[in-house]
Amino acid sequence: MASRLEEILKEREKKVENLKLMGIDLYPARSEKEAENREVVENFGKYEGKEMTLAGRIMAWREHGKLIFGQIQDQSGRIQLFIRADEMGSTDKEKQTIGFKDLELLDIGDFIQATGLVVKTRTGEVSLQVKEIKILTKSRLPLPDKWVGITDPDEAFRKRYLDLLMNSDKMRRFERKAKFWEVTRKFLKDKGFIEVETPVLESVTGGADARPFVTHMNAIDQGFFLRISTELFQKRLIGAGFEKIYTIGPNFRNEGMDDEHLPEYYQCEWYWAYADYRDNMELVKDLFRYIAKEVYGKTKFVSRGMEYDLADEWKEIDYVEIIKEKLGIDIFKSTDKEMLEVIKKNGVVLTGTINRSRLIDNCWKIIRKKIAGPAYLVNEPKFMSPLAKSKPENPELTERFHVIIAGSELGNGYTELNDPEDQKARFEEQQAQREAGDEEAQMLDADFVEMLEYGMPPTSGWGHSERLFWFMEDISGREGVLFPPLRVKRDPPMVVKLADEVDEIVSDFRKTGKYNEGFLKDLEEGLEKNKVTKER
Repeated sequence: MASRLEEILKEREKKVENLKLMGIDLYPARSEKEAENREVVENFGKYEGKEMTLAGRIMAWREHGKLIFGQIQDQSGRIQLFIRADEMGSTDKEKQTIGFKDLELLDIGDFIQATGLVVKTRTGEVSLQVKEIKILTKSRLPLPDKWVGITDPDEAFRKRYLDLLMNSDKMRRFERKAKFWEVTRKFLKDKGFIEVETPVLESVTGGADARPFVTHMNAIDQGFFLRISTELFQKRLIGAGFEKIYTIGPNFRNEGMDDEHLPEYYQCEWYWAYADYRDNMELVKDLFRYIAKEVYGKTKFVSRGMEYDLADEWKEIDYVEIIKEKLGIDIFKSTDKEMLEVIKKNGVVLTGTINRSRLIDNCWKIIRKKIAGPAYLVNEPKFMSPLAKSKPENPELTERFHVIIAGSELGNGYTELNDPEDQKARFEEQQAQREAGDEEAQMLDADFVEMLEYGMPPTSGWGHSERLFWFMEDISGREGVLFPPLRVKRDPPMVVKLADEVDEIVSDFRKTGKYNEGFLKDLEEGLEKNKVTKER
């Protein structure tokens, strides 16, 4: 016995065959669409009584004898179709129009264009009184139920095209996201910044504490990383003479995935010559308020159950003092054991490399979760900020700040370190941590140090990711991107061979001398795990 889906598919195939026999092109190259649906609906006075051609996907269809009510949807929204038998002709192969009696061959999900007069029905709904209909695309598969939709979240992400189609609120969300980046660019342009490009593939990666993705470039037979930040290349451009520059684009970090972190995400990062971190603190505050007003028309938000107002005063929180006050930990004097006990007492489970910087960072995160903000976190210690300039009055602290909102960090900035000797020493310290097993520690970038030796002016930088958008929307990271990473479904098998020569890639990175054996072992195991035989 055939399933209901099988019956629907057979019915649709019959309709396809009938339309083909009638000489109807089911996939024409163009349409005569004259306006968006929302434009006509919202400006009825402008279009009343005019003949218009509109287009979209059929989302509703109700037949009442010689009268049909339908709805078509384009990106802007829906408009009602009002179709009467006595106002429609017969199917015309030459004109490629569908007659009234053949409208039964249409299905919900089909793309059509409809030509007719813009009117209002007795109920006051703006409608198109249709005279002609042409098929633009014939849908072969039925859409999900309009009330239930896609119930499996992973399936909704996997088939995002259906998820967005059936949920106009999600479509609007990503329109807001586009505006989020649009107004960010406008703000920076108005402040005199120019957008620059930096490499996505890097031979040495840096600018943040993160584990990178690795790859191999066959053209020059060399290992590369996907960038984790644009910082070091933007600073090279500051050294070249640019004074106000920024990038907006993808960064990649081969780490965990949760509501606030994705391995691939968009980031805005800028560098401002002859400015310090205090200048940037004001600029960031102005930008956040500007985005809020331009995209949402408000400054008050609720994220993760916390309410905050970007128009409020942004308080400063001292990194050293807040940890001492809330946890009794002196980050310069307390032992690692004392910090570890406090961390465990607060229910935090540590993973990965455990060193003093990681312990202090986890102490701070215990406190951060309860701060609604908006606030600045200042006075981070030097040994946790390898690229930030030390404070003249206290060289053990740095001119660095983080923005804290709803218990999370939504970006950080600092006065950039431009002393080549100091920078090299900090890089060497970070490299030692890498060799001891900390895969998030930064690499020694000798070329960057050489640039500093030529000279880079006093500079301040800042970076924030699309997490700011997620928080303004109060959604998870996966909900905030169009196509989040998902495990590949291997049924039926359609397998990609990830690496032809695992040994070649591992050997390639070993030659650089910059990677500890633990990292290379993980790399080799990861490649072997994902290496599969090509199948069809």
